[in-house]
Amino acid sequence: QPRQAGRMSWALMLHPHGLACDVFVTHAWQEGIFEFIEKVIYSCPRHAKHFWCCMLANPQNLNIANLITSPKDSPFAIALRQSSTVLVVPNSKCSVYARLWCAYEAYLAYENDKVIMTAQTPCWQRQICQALLFLPSAIVGC
Repeated sequence: QPRQAGRMSWALMLHPHGLACDVFVTHAWQEGIFEFIEKVIYSCPRHAKHFWCCMLANPQNLNIANLITSPKDSPFAIALRQSSTVLVVPNSKCSVYARLWCAYEAYLAYENDKVIMTAQTPCWQRQICQALLFLPSAIVGC
């Protein structure tokens, strides 16, 4: 709990002095945790060691309004500017860019010449989904 830990995020509880940010992760909060983790792990750049993701880096149980009054000075913008790569995690429910923060993060990434990657579902899952789409026609054709 952030309150019990001195009103800080989970990430700061583990690393009070912070870590260098290699990859900034942007997402729309519409994906389930398993979808999110699977896409991030499958799509992360090989060089990446430290990731910044708001759900772990910001104290989610607290009011962070004072941290985001100036978007360009927000924790989101600071971490994004320090990263080398931005990983966009799409979901199966809505566009990531339907959220204003995600659109702003895309703008910052572009303005700061960041490498922008889109996280993907592992290949084996896409292949199974495609096979299931064609299965009915394959059975009828037998």
